Amino acid sequence: MTALTTQRDAEALRRVSHTTIAHYDRAAQSYWDGTQGHDVSQNTTALLEAIDGDPPYSILDLGCGPGRDLHFFRSLGHNVTGLEGSKEFVAMARAYSGCEVLHQDFLEMDLPKGMFDGVFANASLFHVPSQELPRILVELLAAMKPRGVLFSSNPRGDNMEGMNGDRYGCFFDLDTWRTYMRAAEFTELGHYFRPPGLPQDRQPWLATVWRRP
Repeated sequence: MTALTTQRDAEALRRVSHTTIAHYDRAAQSYWDGTQGHDVSQNTTALLEAIDGDPPYSILDLGCGPGRDLHFFRSLGHNVTGLEGSKEFVAMARAYSGCEVLHQDFLEMDLPKGMFDGVFANASLFHVPSQELPRILVELLAAMKPRGVLFSSNPRGDNMEGMNGDRYGCFFDLDTWRTYMRAAEFTELGHYFRPPGLPQDRQPWLATVWRRP
């Protein structure tokens, strides 16, 4: 792990992204078995309650994995699109949810402009190297409708980044994450730590809710 000031060239960025994606390709079934029953209702509710207007909503599940949350949002009648870098997850998510799933690396996304009422980034954006995060956030902002909502949940830490095993991760504290989001011109709606009901030092996840102005 290194400080967030580390800069990588284009080839190094591709390597860390491909290594992370390859991890999920190899572990796809075990990841599905281990996360299918996770209760993320606090997070899905935080997104849906913040969106203006009447449903159904157009939602992007960024880093949708094998499709658990795609399936949930679709069951409520929303128009949901997944985006995922792992080809194994893409196949699983399409089969399980019946939703459109874009097979795209976060670092090379191609998203329509002004389409989504909400972006659900549950345990996904922390894989983006910090030097690329400002660009990625601006791309997500452009893909959202005016007053659209972005939900994110990331493991929090002391602002270090790097390979954690064979996955790349950035571990921000709240102030640093706010700095990135505000620089991309998002407006904060709220935050909380997870899992609920525990002392803060036993809540490793930082959840935040943001609006496109």
